[in-house]
Parts: sequence; C-alpha cells; structure tokens
Amino acid sequence: MFKKACIAVLFASLLSPAFAGRDSVQVKGSDTMVNLGQAWAEKYMEENPTELVAVTGGGSGTGISSLISSTCDIAMCSRRVKEKEVSLAKNRGVTSFEIEVALDGLAVVVNPKNPIDKLTLDELAQIFTARISNWKELGGQDKKIVLLSREVNSGTHVYFKEHVLRKNNPDSTEEFAPSALMLPSSQAIADEVAANPAAIGYYGMGYISPKQKAVHVAKDKNAQYISPTIENVVKGSYPISRPLFLYTNGIPQGLVKKFVDFVLSREGQDIVLATDFVPIK
Repeated sequence: MFKKACIAVLFASLLSPAFAGRDSVQVKGSDTMVNLGQAWAEKYMEENPTELVAVTGGGSGTGISSLISSTCDIAMCSRRVKEKEVSLAKNRGVTSFEIEVALDGLAVVVNPKNPIDKLTLDELAQIFTARISNWKELGGQDKKIVLLSREVNSGTHVYFKEHVLRKNNPDSTEEFAPSALMLPSSQAIADEVAANPAAIGYYGMGYISPKQKAVHVAKDKNAQYISPTIENVVKGSYPISRPLFLYTNGIPQGLVKKFVDFVLSREGQDIVLATDFVPIK
C-alpha cells in the first residue's frame, strides 16, 4: 500500500503545474506518429529520469490546435501546417516552427483473403471516391468495397486526399465518398481490415502486420508496382510517401530543445528505423 501511495504521489507531482513548467514536455498530435513519439519519450526519460515527456495522439489537426492554444509544447504532424493555422497561430502570439524528423510511406491495405495485390494511383482515387464500388471491377470477388479512412483532422487523411484523390492538383475538389467510414486511429483501420475481407484502408507503414496485406502501388498502368518498404521510401520510388514533422512555438528552447535534439540525434533516428519509419539522417 505504501509503495502504491508513493507511486501515486510521484505521478501527481510529475503532472503538477510546477513540474510541468520546469521539467516536462507535452507532445500531442499525429496518430501515425504516436507510437514513434512514445518510443522517443520512453528512451529519453530512461536517460533523463527527472524529466517527463507525455505523448498523446488525436490527429495532426488536434496537435496544431493544442500548440496554438498553448496546451502542448510540441505538435506531431504527418502534414505541413496550413496557412490558416499559421495565421490563427500568429493571432494567438504563436509562431509555428517546423522540424522534419522522419519519412513515412502510406500503406494501402486489404484483407489477406482479398486476391487484389496491386493498384494504380488512379484506381485508388476511383475506389475512395466510390467510382469503383465492387471488387469484381478490378478482377476481384463480387463484393461491395468497404472504404475505411482516417478522420478529417488527421494529417494522414489530408495527405491521402491531396496526393491520391486530388493528384496534387490544387484546383481539384475531389472528396472521399460519403460511404467511407471515418475511423479515429490507424489501429482502428488495421483492426477493421483484418476482420473484413471486403475492406480497404490506408495508414502509415509502421502499422503493417500479417493481419493485413499491403498492396503494391504504381503511378499509372505503365509504371512499376512498388511495395511500401523503408528501402523504397528512401529511394523515392514508392508513390505514396511523405515527411513527418514536429512543430514548436518558435525555435525550440530549454527542455523542448533538449528533447528535439534527442529526436534528431543518431539514437533518436535509430528509434525511427526501429519503429518502421525512415530516418532523415
């Protein structure tokens, strides 16, 4: 009982305003990056036991909103900050400072029972806008396609929409089909794909497991179909890849700088690799 009480007191002290202002860093944002962020935090706190790094997800938009409202010190983002977010931040006295920390390939996944194993970017766009709505249209089984997407506040959602659905055309207004199920996390998509032979979804390649099958993706019918692997992202051959960022309020200072320096160090970048993302160094 005494041990539990001591742990409770210690935990309370770590979360107290005094500790938070002096020896803690609050990190929030991208669900794609949350496992990576927690791995960074765990190793950092192991080496700095008097300091606390608290990491939570919620999506890239949530992270940026928290940075703007000064309820976190670092926002994790799987997309670049938007102009309207920069403007809102300035109005709140916050200057978003961008730090590229890793690279990621977005995997498109289906159930292992699905015979489809390769798709073009155009086919993906037609699938997620429901212009293609049955797997038999692609040579698969006669099953209605179940579309799975991240929620709109997710950087993964934004990136997939802009890069795949809109083909990087700023004038395009393509949107996900109304029938698409908007799920709150990458893990939720992974679980649903594993359970549903008709489902298709997308997430950071760090979430790939034997319970899902990552399809090979080609830019068009005449291009090579490429799998979402670290090697292919590094080479730039995988068509759906992106940088991952941390955002701070201005140039990092104090404990925030110390944590960011750790993230960018050889040790921090080794953790990037160990969690199936691609180091920038």
